[in-house]
Amino acid sequence: MAHDFQVVDSELLLDAPILAVRRDNVTMPGGGVASREVVEHLGAVAIAAVDERGRVAMVQQYRHSVGCRLWELPAGLLDVKGETPVRAAQRELQEEAGLAASDWGVMADIVNSPGYCEEACRVFLARGLTEVERPEATGDEEADMDFEWVNLDDACRRIFAGEITNSIAVAGIFAAREVLRGAGDGSTPLRDPESDFELRPTSMARRRQGPDLKQQ
Repeated sequence: MAHDFQVVDSELLLDAPILAVRRDNVTMPGGGVASREVVEHLGAVAIAAVDERGRVAMVQQYRHSVGCRLWELPAGLLDVKGETPVRAAQRELQEEAGLAASDWGVMADIVNSPGYCEEACRVFLARGLTEVERPEATGDEEADMDFEWVNLDDACRRIFAGEITNSIAVAGIFAAREVLRGAGDGSTPLRDPESDFELRPTSMARRRQGPDLKQQ
């Protein structure tokens, strides 16, 4: 019988706007209790927006943790109280790429770093694209963001060349190419965009009143 890992007590070590750190004491199979530090996160969405020419919308922005600009899919935090993942994805696609889509589907739910972090990201495929007005940038990083349409096959080549390294972008690009290759025979069906996001983190959202969950 599989062991039932239970948290016997927990301590919040850090509470910052977009993440928190807690220490859980967890029962182990041998009968003891071990400490596990967990990085809490709000969760995120990302969008592989593919046009009729087979190009995916990509953005480049500075990521301070790695000290360089990365090519990524339009993406953002689930930081609005009560906002569904697909609504967050629609908002982020407009804010970061100036696009709206008529056709949405869920391609993948990704747990980025399960060894220590509860962050999970839902990756959507968006098609039927139209240009819409992009809101004025509200953050310093967004003001420095670049945009490019990249052919899906070329995006895969750039992954193998080490030019696209963001893990969510890598997964989303390969998933989008696989879905579109099977579009004619329905061999790679997408989930409904409103389907339950079971892995969506809830720790921070439960503690915060909102509507902006980055506010502690």
